[in-house]
Amino acid sequence: MKTLFKSLKITLAFCVFFSVFYILILWIFAQVAGPNKGNAEVATLDGKVVGAANVGQMFTKDIYFWGRPSHAGDGYDATSSSGSNKGPTNEEYLSEVEARIDTFLVHHPYLQRKDVPAEMVTASASGLDPDITPASAYVQVKRVAQARGMDEAKVKSIVDETIQKPLLGLFGTEKVNVLKLNIALEEIDNIK
Repeated sequence: MKTLFKSLKITLAFCVFFSVFYILILWIFAQVAGPNKGNAEVATLDGKVVGAANVGQMFTKDIYFWGRPSHAGDGYDATSSSGSNKGPTNEEYLSEVEARIDTFLVHHPYLQRKDVPAEMVTASASGLDPDITPASAYVQVKRVAQARGMDEAKVKSIVDETIQKPLLGLFGTEKVNVLKLNIALEEIDNIK
């Protein structure tokens, strides 16, 4: 009986520790070491919040750069974050990818099928990826420039300015945050 009470006390202590103190320690660490004090990084345009920079958004108009497709809920739904769990031999998955390639080519008639970046027709594991590679941004430059009536070189320079380098030049890959890139385009248009 003595051992049972000791076990219950230890179990209770661990429950309190992991449900309160552990979370408190993580929160303090995020406040000190985390970007933006552990809070979501919000993106603004003209003083108004237009989205969270760390969660993808659906852009379908030709005047905007597009991000990766999403399987999270109805698309980029953080409460339903998940991949499709369909493998590369799943017929339904393959037909979805083919449909996305066809749609991408309709909006990018200057590309050939082999030039469509894989990330632009396949969803990320979370379905919330806010970033694309610079290569995926560059294939969209011509479409965006034509839709906005801008010079391609100017649009490409905006992409170049928004490329985020790997952490310390070592960790991760170069990436472009789609929301921040589209905000940069809107700010240029507002200056005109």
